[in-house]
Amino acid sequence: MSYTFKKDLISNIIYNIRKIHVKKFGDVMKIYKGKITQVYPNSLAEELDLKVGDQIIEVNGKRLLDIIDLSFEFAEEEIELLIEHSNGEQELIAFDKDVDEELGVEFESSVFDGIRVCKNHCVFCFVDMIAPKMRKTLSIKDDDYRMSFLYGNFITLTNLTDNDFKRIEQFHLSPLFISVHTMNPKLRVEMLRTPLAAKISEHLDKIEAAGAEYHTQIVLCSGLNDGNELEFTISELIKRQPHILSLAIVPVGITKHRRDKFKLNQFDREGAIKVIDQVEVWQKKLRSEIGKTFIYLGDEFYFLANRKIPPDEFYDDYPQLDNGIGLTRSFITDWQNEVVNSVEYTKPIKIDVISGTSIADVLKNLANEAMIQKNNLIVRILPVVNEFFGSTVNVSGLLTGIDIINTLKSVKGSRDGILIPESALRNGEDIFLDDVTLNEIKNIFPTSKIEVVQSGAEFKRALMDFNSYHKFRNLEANYTWQSNAGYVKSDNKFF
Repeated sequence: MSYTFKKDLISNIIYNIRKIHVKKFGDVMKIYKGKITQVYPNSLAEELDLKVGDQIIEVNGKRLLDIIDLSFEFAEEEIELLIEHSNGEQELIAFDKDVDEELGVEFESSVFDGIRVCKNHCVFCFVDMIAPKMRKTLSIKDDDYRMSFLYGNFITLTNLTDNDFKRIEQFHLSPLFISVHTMNPKLRVEMLRTPLAAKISEHLDKIEAAGAEYHTQIVLCSGLNDGNELEFTISELIKRQPHILSLAIVPVGITKHRRDKFKLNQFDREGAIKVIDQVEVWQKKLRSEIGKTFIYLGDEFYFLANRKIPPDEFYDDYPQLDNGIGLTRSFITDWQNEVVNSVEYTKPIKIDVISGTSIADVLKNLANEAMIQKNNLIVRILPVVNEFFGSTVNVSGLLTGIDIINTLKSVKGSRDGILIPESALRNGEDIFLDDVTLNEIKNIFPTSKIEVVQSGAEFKRALMDFNSYHKFRNLEANYTWQSNAGYVKSDNKFF
């Protein structure tokens, strides 16, 4: 994927350029480079004649670790930009700019020195549960505070150095997203399998001393950090207001490829009901005291317990939507708020809708609503059992191309169209997790119009005006793999 620095195009650029050829550095200090993958039209970068493949090394003599450094240094009005071209030649470009002028490029990575890899061995590590021989990028165990600030990835704090805490304070990196799991030091060491996990209170103190606010999450494992342990963790975390902004509780996910001998149990219906009832006591208390729910449960708990998804106001401003918290309610609200012009179907149109098993009933209810309003509309919701990762993995974002193909082949009857969840596609490309491409599916089912859908509004538009519907994808990230929580969705991609 590409990482964007200062996306907005700029106009009325006033600068004075002088180009000076310089020799390569001969010192031993490590040099990191930000490789440009896209230059925006009419941007400052284009005016500076920057090209795809160029690498930024320094701004105003400051060597760069990441786009955070770059953003900070680029805020000056007088800039000296050290560039290395694809032929190895280095060039120093000096120019003047307005304070708020943007460079207008995308980078190969947002962290020029590489993503900080997690050194923990969490008992619930989702990366360790992926299928063998999958692409290497899915095996990256991310525990990088910069990715937490930039993209909302969750970190455990066990891999931070003193310099990292200082940098968080220096650049005001807030809010961060922190995987707590438990405030019991002994239990946290057992779950994360590193002695540094015991320092959770000390680490949170440091984050607060650095002036950062933070969101938190608990990956809840049945019989491990639930029950009384969950009660203790909640009581300890709410004491940290106002620094702590929210707490998300998500059930542990286990795939059939898990090889760890540590015994993990997933929640059943009875267990999910207990969790909901326990947390609801805290939610009511907090809404009474601070006017916010503050603690939010993953949608899977409500699906497992066969409980209604809470109303829209329950999720406040959806502080952890990218973590899957409240996605179902947001999707339904998005559907309800979308106004679609009436388009008559003069003949029957049959649409098959691919989904994960967890959300299938919600989609059926919405599809039934559409069919009541729309003559000649025939919709089939096809929940896909995840054979690739295991049937207990039930979200749309982890569906694979081969499972989707097999499900479509298994149902009889004709179809005019197929809707596929955009969250199942690889970030930046039309490729599923198993490397099957969207075009391959289109070639297998050539008589069907195949479209991708992201939001509730798009789902409604696709059903109510399928002939005209087409999603122009921006090819941004659908989800981010994480070693401590499985994966986190971004851009609110749910369906």
